[in-house]
Amino acid sequence: MAAKVSESIGKFGLALAVAGVVNSALYKVDAGHRAVIFDRVHGVQDIVVGEGTHCLIPWVQKPIIFDCRSRPRNVPVITGSKDLQNVNITLRTFFRPVASQLPRIFTSIGEDYDEWVLPSITTEILKSVVTRFDAGELITQRELVSRQVSDDLTERAEFTEAVEAKQVAQQEAERARFVVEKAEQQKKAAIISAKGDSKAVELIANSLATAGDGLIELRKLEAAEDIAYQLSRSGNITYLPAGQSVLLQLPQ
Repeated sequence: MAAKVSESIGKFGLALAVAGVVNSALYKVDAGHRAVIFDRVHGVQDIVVGEGTHCLIPWVQKPIIFDCRSRPRNVPVITGSKDLQNVNITLRTFFRPVASQLPRIFTSIGEDYDEWVLPSITTEILKSVVTRFDAGELITQRELVSRQVSDDLTERAEFTEAVEAKQVAQQEAERARFVVEKAEQQKKAAIISAKGDSKAVELIANSLATAGDGLIELRKLEAAEDIAYQLSRSGNITYLPAGQSVLLQLPQ
């Protein structure tokens, strides 16, 4: 009876472990959301995952879920009107990220992109538009003011995207130029090294041809001196037969 109970507990524990592994390999993307996959080996993947239940590699991949539905945001601003009146105005905007750009948004800005981007450009645009109207016109021409703010925000967002794209293109061009210059320098270094080796071989050949056996004998003496020095520093005592060459009868 005890053996059966233990066997049942063991099977139950194994089932729980398998279920835990399966659950960790699945993730869900709700309606109106999109996911970006961060891979610990390859970094942020370029694909954007749609709604539904999907698989991933546990401990290696992690889903980052983005809400792609339109959401409101209020930005309060205190600024001056055209007639130098202090105006306390609040801009209400609706925003959502472009789903195809989520990998780039996550890489360059992060999950809280709206906290970084929206307050910056909306405050700047709102102050710029308010200074074009008198305090009274901000009330009587509210529709015109709203349309002007919307147009300027759209233009500014497109301008910012164009500037970022230009910066990325410039960085890629600089990187390519660096790679080419590095290859050229390595090529020049290899040529100089080859010329140096060739010159060294030529000088050694000329020395042997000029000095004859004298240079060979000099090299033998230098080798014998080095061997004698190494033997004198050794802890073991080495004896050589009388009259035997220190070079141990190396070929002449």
